[in-house]
Amino acid sequence: MKICVLGGGHGCYAAAVEMSEAGHQVRFWRRDGAAFGAVREQGGIRVKDFRGERLVPLGDADTGLQLCEDLAAAVDSAELIVVPLPATTHESLAETVAPLLQDGQVVFLPPGTFGSLLFARAMRAAGNTADVAFAETGTLPYLARKHGPAQVVISCYATRLPTGVFPARLSERAFAVLGRAYPSVEPIEDGLSGALMNAGPVIHPPLIMMNAGPLEHFDRWDIHNEGTQPSIRRVTNALDAERMAVREALGYAAPHFPLADHYASEGEEWMYGRGAHGKLTDSGDWREKIDLREHRYMLEDTRLGLSLLVSVGRWAKVPTPIAAGLLAIASAVAERDLYAEGRTLENLGLAGLSRDQMQQLLHEGVDA
Repeated sequence: MKICVLGGGHGCYAAAVEMSEAGHQVRFWRRDGAAFGAVREQGGIRVKDFRGERLVPLGDADTGLQLCEDLAAAVDSAELIVVPLPATTHESLAETVAPLLQDGQVVFLPPGTFGSLLFARAMRAAGNTADVAFAETGTLPYLARKHGPAQVVISCYATRLPTGVFPARLSERAFAVLGRAYPSVEPIEDGLSGALMNAGPVIHPPLIMMNAGPLEHFDRWDIHNEGTQPSIRRVTNALDAERMAVREALGYAAPHFPLADHYASEGEEWMYGRGAHGKLTDSGDWREKIDLREHRYMLEDTRLGLSLLVSVGRWAKVPTPIAAGLLAIASAVAERDLYAEGRTLENLGLAGLSRDQMQQLLHEGVDA
């Protein structure tokens, strides 16, 4: 299958590697094409995972992994376009890629924070009337970190990826394509359901806010290791209960993938399977410097993700006091109104929709 991977982040390199090793023809593009220099010099991307360390070589014009400097060439004829980038990149990238999308393509945002709507709107704003499916899931398919410009370490692969499609009328076609690349994808109702599976806004805001002292004191701090303490877990569980209550109020079916399953050694398997938290902390890759004004945990998971949850809760008349409280504290820390800047239903122009109108939009798309 022809697959295009867009972006230069940790998950992008992991996706390019996995898709190439699975036998797909992969075109890999990033805005800063010069940053591929080390990959070209090395002749591929070096990867380390549970199977060991190896080089995933660059292919020729028709096979394997290809580096693309031209976005149009990368997107052209791709059946699947994978965008494993932070939601903070969506608006700019959506505008850039919108005129290039073609009938039948599937754009995968893992995870999306309702970015599926932004990409669909950008395509229509560009005058592109192609029938494209936009899918989003609950997490990045990999726990991964780049170790240099041409090497990536993948600590864990997702085993379950609950995924919704926007517009939902294209779900059957989209899942047929997605399943060939990501067999771990599990179909759920629609794009908003997929957005409300996003684990980032549940796990990261409590960890950064309740570890604010050590994050500012120490040069590097692991919020997932020594930063994950029982009191913080209790807050995370309460926040996740709000997310699940919102999902239930909207009529979305279980399983809701409670984050508590991520930490459990038995019971229902979470998105990264069992024992994933230990793999994450054992790797040491998440011992890092987190700037509470600039880090993506603040600007993506809190500003965009928590604001979306709070706004959907307000629209559905479901209280979300933990989410709203964390967002208010984070706004004080960042010295900016994160809800006002957020990816809210108000800012998306959807807060005035009725339940029926929302269902129409989610099923039919932006032309409805």
